[in-house]
Amino acid sequence: MRTAYKVRVYPAPEQAAVLSRTFGCVRLVWNTVLAWRQARYRAEGVKTSYAQTDRYLTELKRDGGHDFLYEVSSVPLQQALRHQHTAFANFFAGRAKYPRFKSRHGRQSATYTRSAFRWRDGRLYLAKMDAPLEFVWSWPERDLTTISPTTVTVSRDPDGRWYASFAVETENATEPEPAPATGSHAGIDLGVTHFAVLSTGKKIPNPRHLERKTRNLARYQRRMARKQRGSNNRAKARAKVARAHTKVRDARADFLHRTSTRLVRDHDLIVIEDLNVKGMVRNRSLARAISDCGWGEFRRQLEYKTAKYGRRLIVINRWYPSSKTCSACGHLLAELSLSTRHWTCPGCGTRHDRDVNAAKNILAAGRAVSACGADVSHSGSSRMRSALKQEAQPARAGIPRP
Repeated sequence: MRTAYKVRVYPAPEQAAVLSRTFGCVRLVWNTVLAWRQARYRAEGVKTSYAQTDRYLTELKRDGGHDFLYEVSSVPLQQALRHQHTAFANFFAGRAKYPRFKSRHGRQSATYTRSAFRWRDGRLYLAKMDAPLEFVWSWPERDLTTISPTTVTVSRDPDGRWYASFAVETENATEPEPAPATGSHAGIDLGVTHFAVLSTGKKIPNPRHLERKTRNLARYQRRMARKQRGSNNRAKARAKVARAHTKVRDARADFLHRTSTRLVRDHDLIVIEDLNVKGMVRNRSLARAISDCGWGEFRRQLEYKTAKYGRRLIVINRWYPSSKTCSACGHLLAELSLSTRHWTCPGCGTRHDRDVNAAKNILAAGRAVSACGADVSHSGSSRMRSALKQEAQPARAGIPRP
């Protein structure tokens, strides 16, 4: 299995200059080759292979106007071509959007393979650098000297922070033991008012990280808009805006990791709905609130953490009427407005909290799928729709220690 370790990096001024020059060359190669591919397709109507982009890069270096490309390691430039080739493959397969041009104001990165870095006794030496690159290791249970990275990606965020990501091939023997069984199952109904409501009745509040920082962000953005383009003051104002966004992103990621880890540790079976987040954010009234929740990232974390620690995650059909169905008798309402937060079942008279009832129905649907995969039915006369199972994705990252 492949695992990535992302660490904070603190380069010396000379190293920062080398990395900044490398970032600029990588960005130039990406944008120049992308423009050439587009022009070639418009003129000749043919696709471009990786070998053709490789030859074009060689010609670009020899044309006399790009001699500075020889001043940086050639490996990150070649990796940029490989990443672009993969981006187009994903685009034609329908898995991603069309590749875009890179901006100097966004996140900058460069990928080094084993031919462009040395790893000695837990110290990293990059090409074109004599001294090791200083970083902070945050996994005390993992001996730094025992890992052997296959690739190293160095990046710099718009707020000025530096990172390095080590891709490491791990053996099965190093995999964590499955978490002990708890005998507990949970259905989860995600929302905006409450981030998640469990079938047990527990409600996890929505921290609304972006909403709490909206006024500060607006103030920083107004200050940046007043600065002259290209000036140092505008660059400083842009960095403040980036730092404010970083605080929101880090707080959201911390909340999602803590919440998903707690759920995986406490429950053997977790059931959620297959929400169409991309379609939901098209609602202009709720787009910001839905994006601030991070439902897609939350599901991704549940997928790899349940797979890694021996839990089960079941994703049921998004059209399953969990809110309109009575979890006690199975009566299905014809209509239920979004503003109705509590309702009484006309079949059995049970008083329901809308979200708790939906979570209970989601759990019941997941259990039925786990047992036989058949249609879900209650003891009442009404019949629910099918709950479709989706397999969890393989583990891709770590989980905080229990």
